[in-house]
Order: sequence, then C-alpha cells, then structure tokens
Amino acid sequence: MYMLIHSEQEMLEYGEKFAATLVAPAVIELIGDVGAGKTTFTRGLAKGLGVQAELSSPSFTISREYRGEKYTLVHYDFYRLEDPGLMAEDLAETIYDPNIITVIEWGQSIKDILPQNHVTIEIKYIDENTREITQE
Repeated sequence: MYMLIHSEQEMLEYGEKFAATLVAPAVIELIGDVGAGKTTFTRGLAKGLGVQAELSSPSFTISREYRGEKYTLVHYDFYRLEDPGLMAEDLAETIYDPNIITVIEWGQSIKDILPQNHVTIEIKYIDENTREITQE
C-alpha cells in the first residue's frame, strides 16, 4: 500500500484507523528518519486502541507500555541501542503475547527476532507537511 499524508492530523488519523485493523499479537515495524512521523503515527494508533495516557517517544527509555481498552501497546525505540542484548529477550516475549500490540522504531538491530507476519510501515519525509507512506 502507498499513500501520501499531508498533515500531522492526517498522520494521527491514519494511525487511529490502522489500529482498528489489528488483532493481537501484532507487530508493527516503523521505518523512517528522525522527524518523519513515526511517533505521530504511534500516537494515532494509541488513540485507536483506546489508550488514555499521553504517548511520548521512548528514545531515552527504549520502551514504554500503555494500557488500551482491549490491548496493551508496547512502544520500542532502538535508536540509541547498538546491541539489543537483554532488550531482545524482552522483545521476544512481548511480540507473541496475545494481549499486546508492539510498535518498533529503529529495529535494524533486532530484525532477526521479528515474526515473519509483522507489518512494516515506511514513512518518508517529503516536505514540512507531506509524508509518503509505504506499508507492507
């Protein structure tokens, strides 16, 4: 799937609508440069899952967990992690939990752990307001 997003609001709406298609366990790998909109997408996804808490990027904490109405959202950001080590073990447990939707940013270091049926969403920065989305 390919689409263009023309605003932050559209990215939030895309994430929210995408949430309605998910059944746990589900793993979403987000690919994109810093500032592309990965966390914005995840905020929309969280809203769609009924998460009430304010979502923030886990860049410094590596992971954050949020309770939704039906599922728990676990958001990983491996940007600052060169060797996944123990986080790989944590992730391996999380991605198969039937109550968890897992979102992974900067997942190159743990690529071999991801299930074959995970969804990959690539977000490319086009200009200040426009992003190109490719979903596999």
